[in-house]
Amino acid sequence: SLYVSEYFSQSAQKLSFYSWYGNAKLFHFHVPEDTVLLRWLLQASRGKGPECTSMEITVHFRHGAPPVINPLGTRFPANATVRPSYSISITLSSAVQNTTFVNVSTPAAGDWFIAAHLPEAAGRIEVKGFSAPCPYMFQADMFVLRLTDMPVLEPGVPMPHTVVSPAKPLHVKVFVPKHAAGMRFQLSSCITSEQRACTVRVLLGSITLPQSFQRSLTCSGSINCSLALDSPPWEKWLQIMVESLGTANASVSVEMLASFTVCRPGSTSSFLNFISLNQSQAGGRPGAAGSSAAAAGEAPRNASGPRSSCLQSQPVVREDLDVVSVRYRLLNGPSVPLSSLSPTLLLLNLNTGMDSGGSLVVNLLLNRTSVSLANATVAACVSAASPVLSLNATQNCSTAFSQGYPLSVSTSSAEATLIVLYPQTDDWFLSLQLLCPKGQGECPSAEAKVTVFAYLSPCFNDCGPYGQCSLLRRHGYLYAGCSCKAGWGGWSCTDDTKAQSVGTQNLATLLLTLSNLMFLPAIAVAVYRFYLVEASVYTYTMFFSTFYHACDQPGVAVLCIMDYDTLQYCDFLGSVVSIWVTILCMARLKKILKYVLFVLGTLLIAMSLQLDRRGVWNMMGPCLFALVIMVTAWVHHGAKRRHCYPSSWKRWVFYLLPGITLAFIAISVYAFMETNENYYYTHSIWHVLVACSVAFLLPPRDKHKKPWAWSQKLTCRYQICQNDREELYAVT
Repeated sequence: SLYVSEYFSQSAQKLSFYSWYGNAKLFHFHVPEDTVLLRWLLQASRGKGPECTSMEITVHFRHGAPPVINPLGTRFPANATVRPSYSISITLSSAVQNTTFVNVSTPAAGDWFIAAHLPEAAGRIEVKGFSAPCPYMFQADMFVLRLTDMPVLEPGVPMPHTVVSPAKPLHVKVFVPKHAAGMRFQLSSCITSEQRACTVRVLLGSITLPQSFQRSLTCSGSINCSLALDSPPWEKWLQIMVESLGTANASVSVEMLASFTVCRPGSTSSFLNFISLNQSQAGGRPGAAGSSAAAAGEAPRNASGPRSSCLQSQPVVREDLDVVSVRYRLLNGPSVPLSSLSPTLLLLNLNTGMDSGGSLVVNLLLNRTSVSLANATVAACVSAASPVLSLNATQNCSTAFSQGYPLSVSTSSAEATLIVLYPQTDDWFLSLQLLCPKGQGECPSAEAKVTVFAYLSPCFNDCGPYGQCSLLRRHGYLYAGCSCKAGWGGWSCTDDTKAQSVGTQNLATLLLTLSNLMFLPAIAVAVYRFYLVEASVYTYTMFFSTFYHACDQPGVAVLCIMDYDTLQYCDFLGSVVSIWVTILCMARLKKILKYVLFVLGTLLIAMSLQLDRRGVWNMMGPCLFALVIMVTAWVHHGAKRRHCYPSSWKRWVFYLLPGITLAFIAISVYAFMETNENYYYTHSIWHVLVACSVAFLLPPRDKHKKPWAWSQKLTCRYQICQNDREELYAVT
């Protein structure tokens, strides 16, 4: 045999601490057919700075779909099927880099996914650019060893083969036809090159993670040994590996035989289904539409005739709605007629390669009035690759190489729902059959009707009222995840273990919005001292900060007067411009220069915020530049007057020092104390401290300006008018 090795690599990704599925970094690979060995090369590294500490990286593997993980130990939604993922841990301690190999023999062909993440996030809100987090990088490479000329085992034809040595097992494959109800593998004429009885081990099927259903068979001596499989995967190549357990230098000759039992379905013909589809999509001519609809309506009764076949097939149409959004529609109506003689089969096509990133929802609703036999139960199984053709009261929905998901409805419990998170890429089948209690003689004639609703959505229930469904992308592959808020957690934001109460949500909204009213004293001081431009900026900041935080709330207490992004931008712009104009006002510049700097600085701040809204230098840059201008102006004033500026000790003790202290405390709270849990009161403290510091730091009004008085303004205006009249009279 000729083996070919292939190598696949993807670029490294920077890992994140885990708080929701979007923090896990996904790698998507495709394993080719006839692969006999798969080796993962996992490389993890970290930075060399002092902030980098020992870290444990968790890596999850899954075949067919992204792995379903739960690092936080939260609850999944009701009726959701969860099977633990296969995972390993990679520790980065003293070494800067760690290399790990993971081997998988006879892997299943198709899509394989790897997800990697760091431990749970601490919840601290870090200011971008203020601190440099340690970079943890992860890269996954894939090596495959593929057999180019794997022998094909023809069904029903005995095939002799030789196992050269225990180190070189024999690989063959057989194609499983559609509608195969069972498979029987038989091995005979096993003899070694030394004419002795041999011992071999046969492995049927491929390895899939997190669960592998590979079947094993050990044969000793020359007697025949066989293995029967129920419901093998339809229209797929099945790998068979035979390895010798004898001496190292002895070859083994065996003869293999594979046979299938086929289950022919009874259903409507393809032509009549096509007519029914056309009539359901759009109506044609009145006469033709009536005759076609009548023929299609009679088809389910006449085509299959009496229920003599081993299964009944119902035609299903796949309707693509959007990205990772599919609806399945039954051509003969949502109600499916069932009997106890044979199961009814529905095909749910999820093999496009882009359907595994959502949630498959199957809902069954029993029509109680249609059940002709009391105490009867409808059993159902949802399975991938092959259907479950033998349903009974004790069945566990298992097929030859997979484990399905059971459902049941009865007159006492008429509805059942199943949620499959990240269904693997494959053909999915829904098998239904009516089961009768023991001792019921009328069971063969019993019937029932079940309404079936099946659809694929990006997020189940759109993540609920306390979550946001986000569409994630890794290269060309799309998948969805829920980002929860207000303390809710879980895969679909249904875990209320740490959820905030409505009262807590209202309190958080009131604190974050009403704390902005502390700008009113600063506005009043600015107006009293004739700083009207500064007062306008503070009013702008107070308004947009109030309504931005009213719109930014995660719970039910939310009010958005305009687009969220617009409110956020205006809030950030107002905050930075308020600091800019306050420091320039303290510099006591000439009016024309001050207003030019006001406008120029505001334009530059608006540009920098558009480039990076959360960068620390968008706030620190204008602050430092304004402080340089202020210190330069104060030195100039002091040198000109030949004494310290500001000259009054009362100004320093009662205004400047308290204002500077409040500003430093506010910066410390903003940069070091905010977390996701205490955000609503620490950020409210930031609002109060900044607004109070502005009121203290604003300089006094110019000495030549009188206090604000409307009467003086009116008198002055009348006096100007009187002077003009006197001047005109004098000229005349």
